[in-house]
Amino acid sequence: MPEDDKKRENDEPDETETEVEADAAELAKALLGQQQQIEKVRIPDTLPVLPVRNMTLFPEMIAPIVVGREASKKLVDDVLLQKKLLGITAAKDDKIQQPKAEDIFLHGTVARIVRMLKFPDGNYRLFIQGLKRFHIEEFVRHDPYLIAKIKVFEDTYDSEDINVQGLTRNITNLFQRIAGLIPNFPEEMRVAVANITQPYSLIYVIAANINMPKEQKQKFLEDIPLKEKLEILTVALNKELEVLEVGSKIQEQVESEVSKKSREMYLRQQLKAIQEELGAGDDHAMEVKEFTERIQKAKMPPEALKEANAQLERLKQMQVGSAEYTVVRTFLDWMCSMPWSKSTQDNIDVGNAKKILDHDHYGLDEVKDRILEYLAVRKLKEDMHGPILCFVGPPGTGKTSLGMSIARALGRKFIRMSLGGVRDEAEIRGHRRTYIGALPGRIIQAIRKAGSNNPVFMLDEVDKLGVDYRGDPSAALLEVLDPEQNYTFTDHYLEVPFDLTKVMFITTANL
Repeated sequence: MPEDDKKRENDEPDETETEVEADAAELAKALLGQQQQIEKVRIPDTLPVLPVRNMTLFPEMIAPIVVGREASKKLVDDVLLQKKLLGITAAKDDKIQQPKAEDIFLHGTVARIVRMLKFPDGNYRLFIQGLKRFHIEEFVRHDPYLIAKIKVFEDTYDSEDINVQGLTRNITNLFQRIAGLIPNFPEEMRVAVANITQPYSLIYVIAANINMPKEQKQKFLEDIPLKEKLEILTVALNKELEVLEVGSKIQEQVESEVSKKSREMYLRQQLKAIQEELGAGDDHAMEVKEFTERIQKAKMPPEALKEANAQLERLKQMQVGSAEYTVVRTFLDWMCSMPWSKSTQDNIDVGNAKKILDHDHYGLDEVKDRILEYLAVRKLKEDMHGPILCFVGPPGTGKTSLGMSIARALGRKFIRMSLGGVRDEAEIRGHRRTYIGALPGRIIQAIRKAGSNNPVFMLDEVDKLGVDYRGDPSAALLEVLDPEQNYTFTDHYLEVPFDLTKVMFITTANL
């Protein structure tokens, strides 16, 4: 079957085509009040028949449809060359791609093509206006499209019939009650229905706008007494009203009896039961449990522990899919990964240090002597917050490698951070968690990477620090290096103090 033939006759407004919808609205306004013109239209005894799916067209109704099959497009082309009249019938089974004579209902609506638009995909968008009901007497042609001999029905009735008047008024009231129970129901539709006085017009408008079985809608196109049609519509409206009232009552009871916390607990229990039934664990609960254990093992100081527990409580109350959940989870991961109480054991042996320095570097006797003197003082006073070594010299003279040798001699971890070209204060202190993609500063990142709170930390090219509108990183570096301040160094991301007094800082600079 050709691909174009598989495209369905769209019997409902194309929601993706806003231009089409706008045109339909304009046409609806332009064609209001044309009932007298409909009465004057001369309808021939034979008409081409276009089967449609998912829709029942009624007289006085304007609707957009999409035509995609080649046979249907030829039908439209031929109709446009004549009187623009065709018969619209509903398919019995919407799954049939190419309905034949036996696949459609024999009652339908004579329609007039008001406007036709051709789109780049090859489909036709039609605006059709329902005119009168008809019945197919016999089919006179089947290919390339259906042509049938029809009998047209007139919408006549006794305006003085009390039964008709009572049923009409009752249907109007039922529809207004239904519209009041449906959220965001168009007010224009309620006003329009309230002002309809013709029973047939009322039937067509309401039947087109409420949920009814296709077979029941066909009853309104058949040649049966008006009273019977009104009774069928009354039963359908009462059923719809009952369903809506029960749903509204249940909703009110739920809202009044179930509080937010109890509803959340109930849903969590249901989710847990479903996950257990499916054999899947509660990832959220497992993650909370994991963070609880990691916080206990991290041995954080009191202030950091208080903040971590507070954020953990927030994590318990959050939904896994929320954006804030990821932020809190990442923060807790950083807090648990920091070496709050992890240190390497110092092995200060001046003789061994001299051997390592001599092995790694030739010459530099004055520099080595100063380093050995520094180490000797640290051995005598272990809690010394002494001066910070600064190696100054041209590139390639071994400044960085001297720092590595010191770390090896002490048995400490070695980390290096290049400050060349750093112009943002956030590189030192980090970003606050309110920013998307925020991370701690490079100081905290390096400490975490080292895995201990007393590494040898080399700040390379300290003389290359820059200043711009984002802050002065050299001023922020003062809190890192000053022994009187760095015991409470606070990164903007963690927002809790981290003790840097155990870190041995070494800086380098070029001449």
